[in-house]
Amino acid sequence: MNKREHVINAVALSVGLAYLTHPAGDATTARAVVGVAVPVVLGALVPDVDTAFGSHRKTFHNLATLGVFVGYPLYFDNLELVWIGVATHFVLDLLGSKRGLALLYPLDSAEFDLPIGVTTGSRYATGVTLAVTAVELAIAAALIAEVPRQLLEGGLRAAGVF
Repeated sequence: MNKREHVINAVALSVGLAYLTHPAGDATTARAVVGVAVPVVLGALVPDVDTAFGSHRKTFHNLATLGVFVGYPLYFDNLELVWIGVATHFVLDLLGSKRGLALLYPLDSAEFDLPIGVTTGSRYATGVTLAVTAVELAIAAALIAEVPRQLLEGGLRAAGVF
């Protein structure tokens, strides 16, 4: 996918995540949209920095890059949501394009790919992007619904209610 599709995915995903977590549609929701969109869009653009130097789809399109952004907030107490953009960039490149990613780079330069996807310039690229975004939001909705239930049940069980 190209930069346009990565931004479309990140913005649509951010709006969806904000509504899933703040569904009232009021000022709190609007604030959540901005609060989620800025780091997620930035994260979605980070992997393509390797087009300026390094080897595209290798230097920053790997699990080590994702790990840095997942772990970064543990040490610096900011950038908590940037990893979402990085992860969805990878998902979109794997599911929405024909070229693979060198997920184990620099240990291994082999590119992993899936037998689906479209070329970057395809007229179907935006449609594929929106379909991938819809699946990502469905997974997020399921997690948002299930995780609190699991925590609640676990807490009730620990309290002897169950």
